[in-house]
Amino acid sequence: MHLQDETTFEKQSALFALAVSDIVLVNMWCHDIGREQAANKPLLKTVFQVMMRLFTPRKSTLLFVIRDKTKTPLDILEHILREDLQKIWSSVPKPEKHIDTPIDDFFNIEITALSSYEEKEEQFLEQVSDLRGRFMNSISPGGLAGDRRTVVPGSGFPFSTQQIWKVIKENKDLDLPAHKVMVATVRCEEIASEKLRELAESEEWRTLESDSNTAIIPGFGKKLNNMLSQHLNRYDTEVVFFDEAVRTAKRQDLLKKTLEMLYPSYQAMLMHHRNKAFENFKKDLESDSSDDRGFAAKVRHYSQLCFTDFSQGSSDASVQIAGWNDIKVREKLQRDIDTHATALQTEKLAKIAGDYEERLEKALGDPVSSLLESANPDAWLSVKELFVHETSSAAVDLSAVLIGFELKEQEEQKFIINLKRTGRQIIEKKAREEANQALMHMKERFNQVFAYGPDTLPRVWTGKEDIKDITRKGRMQAVKHLSILAVLRLEGNDYDHIDSALNSLVNDAGDYECEGEVAPGMSGSSVLASNTWEGVSASDTLITPVQCRGLWRQFNRETEYTISQAIAAQEASKRNSSWLPPPWAIVAMMFLGFNEFMMLLRNPLYLVVVFVLFLLGRAVWVQLNVEQEFQHGFLAGAISVSAKLLPTIMNFLKRLAEESQQTINNVNRNDVSSMTSGNYTRADSPRQTPVKEMSSFTESLGDAHKDRDERLTYRHAAKIPS
Repeated sequence: MHLQDETTFEKQSALFALAVSDIVLVNMWCHDIGREQAANKPLLKTVFQVMMRLFTPRKSTLLFVIRDKTKTPLDILEHILREDLQKIWSSVPKPEKHIDTPIDDFFNIEITALSSYEEKEEQFLEQVSDLRGRFMNSISPGGLAGDRRTVVPGSGFPFSTQQIWKVIKENKDLDLPAHKVMVATVRCEEIASEKLRELAESEEWRTLESDSNTAIIPGFGKKLNNMLSQHLNRYDTEVVFFDEAVRTAKRQDLLKKTLEMLYPSYQAMLMHHRNKAFENFKKDLESDSSDDRGFAAKVRHYSQLCFTDFSQGSSDASVQIAGWNDIKVREKLQRDIDTHATALQTEKLAKIAGDYEERLEKALGDPVSSLLESANPDAWLSVKELFVHETSSAAVDLSAVLIGFELKEQEEQKFIINLKRTGRQIIEKKAREEANQALMHMKERFNQVFAYGPDTLPRVWTGKEDIKDITRKGRMQAVKHLSILAVLRLEGNDYDHIDSALNSLVNDAGDYECEGEVAPGMSGSSVLASNTWEGVSASDTLITPVQCRGLWRQFNRETEYTISQAIAAQEASKRNSSWLPPPWAIVAMMFLGFNEFMMLLRNPLYLVVVFVLFLLGRAVWVQLNVEQEFQHGFLAGAISVSAKLLPTIMNFLKRLAEESQQTINNVNRNDVSSMTSGNYTRADSPRQTPVKEMSSFTESLGDAHKDRDERLTYRHAAKIPS
């Protein structure tokens, strides 16, 4: 068993030597040539058989060294040895794929001889030196080394030998070139991982990566390209002796992983250039206020500048080895430009539309309100003409402005339609505002006719006016105003039925009026019982028929007091105009009082007393405003006058005393002054007689009350239309 283990190990070691070596040296004694066991024929036979089963053809060198060479010529020994090797090769069972494979495809057989060291020491040493030289130059062209295509570099040799010995011990199928590929794969992966780690940990890359996340790095692409080239060169240097296909494949894997690590920085650099170009685009577009180009032309111009700027930055950041492109970033930049341009265009168009709407508001708002407030018969015709003129003018100007935006015809027409719709909405808004104040406008129109005359001066009800006719005219004007405010009349339809229905309110009211009475508000048409006007849409209806009837009733209630006041003022004016006694009473008083009159003429003192009493009575009359008090009735006037009589007389006497005291003081001052100057005479005294003083006082008091009466009369006339 022990001998068998040694034989097995001898075979395994021989096979291992053939697998890992380019040159296998077989030490053979000269006398053993041709022998079976001594010449290792069984071992060689086993090795040949296993090699053909385990290995693909790989040309290794078998160097047979014949020791202690005898006098037999080397050519003869070599011939015998080659014949033995060929016999062994022929006798070895071969796989089907190697049946016709000659031994020369697997081995390069070399034979050399060494003299006996004991007999020919110098010759032996010389031959050994020559053999050493052949080994040292074995890899040179024509050297001892055979096929070098599957050679394993020194860095992978330990791993390769371990795997070969493992396969030989387990007696597995061993494909040496496949084994070389496996070794190359493992080692190239290790080297690639090591180089990738070195690059990731290098200070140069960390600095470049950190800076690329914050700002633009000039020459970024060139720096990264140089770094990547050096990185790959270091890998190529270490794997130069491994299988070419494997190292190339692993180089591609290393390049891919390296590019994956570097790509975020490249992408960040592109985004920096993209952000810079986009910000410049926004700033240039928003700050360009020139009128030499339209908005669309400005967008194209600054977009071109933006992409030029980005292309320069992208070129600076480009890495030739990587072959990256900026298509996605460029597409994103284009989307951002389009989005911003669209948003800015929408903002500008909204501002332009707002400006033109404001223009229409100024052009239509107050004029429309004024026209509707005036309530002329052609008010709506004027409003329509104003609407057409202003909207057409604004539409022409707006079209000229929109040319620069290069909108589609449908979009441009949409703006024009919206502008006209806005104009109509403004008119409708103003019309509804006026309609909400319809009652106030009706009262104003009524008062213009009722409270003011044709000369636009306030009416003074003297009793000669026809209140019934004036009331009817005032109501007619109020109804006309209501008719104008009832419907939005921009379509040019026939609205006579509305006017007729509302005019019937006045006609129906006139049938029930009597002199001195206020007619109730009644509707003479069933049209006013509906919620809609015939032939008028709900959107054009400002005041419904039912609302018109309600307004008319409220209008009559609120103007009833004004009419009643006018009637009362007229009756009072009639009474005031006949306060003197009848003519027959005047004639009787003159006839019966003739003797008393003559007595006054014969005694002037009585005349003075009567005159003074007349003045005093006149002052009290004016002060008490007796005429005004008795306009409200005899009993009410008597009570009011009696209540005011005593305070008025006391006030009159008080003022008379004050006037007298002031006159005495003035006289005393004048006397003192005259005595001081020595020129005082009785003729210079400014003292007046009491009668004269009383006369002047009563005259001034009477004038004051006369002015007061006139003001009261005017205010009474002005208060009537309230």
